[in-house]
Amino acid sequence: MYQLYYRLPINFKWFFTLLSCLLFASQLFAQQQVAINDQLKQHIFSYKEIYCLEDKGGKLTLNEVLSPGINSKFKPSWSSTPQNYKLKSAYWYKITIKYPLETKKGWMLEFFDQTIDDITAYLPDSNANYKAEKFGALKKFGSREFQHKNFEISLDVAPGQERTYYFRIKSHQIADVIIVLRSVNWFIEYALNEYLLFGIFYGMILVFAFYNLMMFIAIRHIQHLYYVFYILSVGFYELCNDGIGYQYLWPGSPFWNEYAYGFALCCISVFALLFTNKLLFVKAKAPVLYKVINIIIAARLTFFLLCLTVNKQWFNYKFIEFIPLCIAFFTGIYILRKGYRPARFFVLGYSFLFTGFTLKLLIMLNVWWLNLGAMSYYSLSLCFIFEMILLGFAIGDKVRILKSEKEKAQHDIIQQLTDNQKLKESINIKLEEQVRERTHEVIDKALIIEKQNEDLNRVNKILEQQTAEISRMNLLLEKDNQELHASFEKVSRDRIMSAGVDFEEFSKIYPDAESCYQFLADLKWQEGYKCHKCGNTHFFNGHLPHGRRCSKCSYEESVTSYTIFQNTRIPITKAFYMIFLVYSTNGKISSHKLSEILSIRQGTCWAYSNRIKKLLSTRKTGVKNGNNEGWSKLVIDHHDD
Repeated sequence: MYQLYYRLPINFKWFFTLLSCLLFASQLFAQQQVAINDQLKQHIFSYKEIYCLEDKGGKLTLNEVLSPGINSKFKPSWSSTPQNYKLKSAYWYKITIKYPLETKKGWMLEFFDQTIDDITAYLPDSNANYKAEKFGALKKFGSREFQHKNFEISLDVAPGQERTYYFRIKSHQIADVIIVLRSVNWFIEYALNEYLLFGIFYGMILVFAFYNLMMFIAIRHIQHLYYVFYILSVGFYELCNDGIGYQYLWPGSPFWNEYAYGFALCCISVFALLFTNKLLFVKAKAPVLYKVINIIIAARLTFFLLCLTVNKQWFNYKFIEFIPLCIAFFTGIYILRKGYRPARFFVLGYSFLFTGFTLKLLIMLNVWWLNLGAMSYYSLSLCFIFEMILLGFAIGDKVRILKSEKEKAQHDIIQQLTDNQKLKESINIKLEEQVRERTHEVIDKALIIEKQNEDLNRVNKILEQQTAEISRMNLLLEKDNQELHASFEKVSRDRIMSAGVDFEEFSKIYPDAESCYQFLADLKWQEGYKCHKCGNTHFFNGHLPHGRRCSKCSYEESVTSYTIFQNTRIPITKAFYMIFLVYSTNGKISSHKLSEILSIRQGTCWAYSNRIKKLLSTRKTGVKNGNNEGWSKLVIDHHDD
């Protein structure tokens, strides 16, 4: 052949060389086939092994795709994992498999991303005819050939042949077209190991959720409840994302499976921000960030409702979750810089989550070199695990700090009690020394006292008489003091009921809300307590000041309920003084005067004084016969009016 080449004319030599180069180039740029052998466990198609064609109208048929004009438009994948970037278009993919002359294994193709809505596989037979098989996330789970979370197709082995397979894919969200060739034996081993890892992952979520639920029940810190909802939302999102939820929880609901991840992502963002607020004391340490977080929560819930009611395609905008993530991450860094130690685990945990989410976002934005197949696909799940563990450390660190502060406070109290005891013992020792000194003095003067004993006995008798008289006078003085004190209180209250006093003098009788509530409680329940719901007469102290809670039905009644003060927004001391002014002037005082005296809006004074005047009019007889207690008729039994 070489001799023939050298005998050709020079023009033919150039033609032969050019033809050889063209044949070599066609082989260089032709689609690479994947050869099967029994040593191969699996192979992931990528780059030149998978060719792509965009069907913008979504109307191409297999025969049209097989035609030379359109088939020549297939291009090799420019990334390791092709994606359907244009959601309105359908995408065609083709792969070529070279079967060995003999194999003892069964073979199958698997689509790794189980979120793809519609997949049509065209499988060739020995006569070069194609059989179409349809599957995807829009079909019920029970219709699948393999009851597995991913999409699998069994292959008919054609010994020694080369076959080309075509796939048409259409999905409402960007999906990774990861096509994997696996032997059936390896698929079984791989699937069992994968489900074992899923069991460990979801088991960790349930353990963390149950532990924090028990913590919430034990110590009633709302942060634990928010954390429970957060990690359950993460678990729910992963169930939607990896297909486990569709396989076991809602296999007959493809519509819900299509948008369930949107509900999960909304819950993750909302509960993550609520958890951030409580764990890091954002309200106290960063009030501005606290308001920003609440605004982000409201905006995220609004966006979810718009997706649900206006356009469900908006659920595909998963990058929206980047905003709450950044806010929570920044808040953790800010609180950490202010010296709050538990924030260090929070920031570290969110660093993993931020990295994983950023990787997913960049892949979504077509940064192809970051798409590393299964590693990239499971990266966010791994980051969730690290974040969940580190957030658990953050909660534990916060509890440890609170416990340390409590122990320190207890230690300070014990130390103070010890110091008090030492001071008491020191004082007792000094007193004992003084007693001994006095005893010595008494002994030294015993002789003198003995000589004057007779005079002292006589004086003692006189002193005894005087002592008895003084005791009697003291008793009388004490009785007079009590009567004087009672008279002073009575005169003060009578002056309030009958005379004109200013607010400063009135405030000396009722100086604060506590004294007003105490007076109101004594007046309201002077004849004993009786539940307004069930009539029970036994009660416990309520949660509100001076309130009472029924021991039978647990109905809690505040001190202002069923009185003229119920639901009033006026400070209780000023409300007392307003009733006094209306009562003492027999309702003749104007709202302008009340506004001037009490420094309250005239409209408020007018509305409240009208209520008092109405009661004064309707209870005129009771008020008139009540003498100095007449104003109490305006206060109690307000519900009877």
